[in-house]
Amino acid sequence: MGDGYLPYAADAEQSLSADELLVLQRQYERELPQARIQTKFNYAWGLIKSPNKREQRLGVSLMHDIYNEKAERKRECLYYLGIGYYKMGEYGNARVHIEQLLALEPNNAQARSLRELIDEKVARDGMIGLAVSGGAVALLGIVAAALFKKRSK
Repeated sequence: MGDGYLPYAADAEQSLSADELLVLQRQYERELPQARIQTKFNYAWGLIKSPNKREQRLGVSLMHDIYNEKAERKRECLYYLGIGYYKMGEYGNARVHIEQLLALEPNNAQARSLRELIDEKVARDGMIGLAVSGGAVALLGIVAAALFKKRSK
């Protein structure tokens, strides 16, 4: 993973099996309290790929630790933090990390692809929110009209 390659965001949707994640966890725990950065990175990556929000949060936390500890891993960390926040539905945080990566590497295809996914999700969620709030306003209008009509009699 440290070879400069960043997978596309769709890769993060494929979770590791419970056994694969357990192998990464055991390796990480065996190396504590001074786990190697690569071991910690692998475990954080596996957790971020998880469908479980609690595991994703732990993965993001570990990835933040690596980001703060190792300058040479910042690029990878920014990308995986973007994926982690995206998967947790924290699109603002996802966007911040991807924009930081794109400031360093404006032509990074994987980061650009993830930014598009984030933007699409925000737009889709925004449309759903508008539809729900529009429906609520319409319902309030109907109730108000009915009350007004009832008082007029």
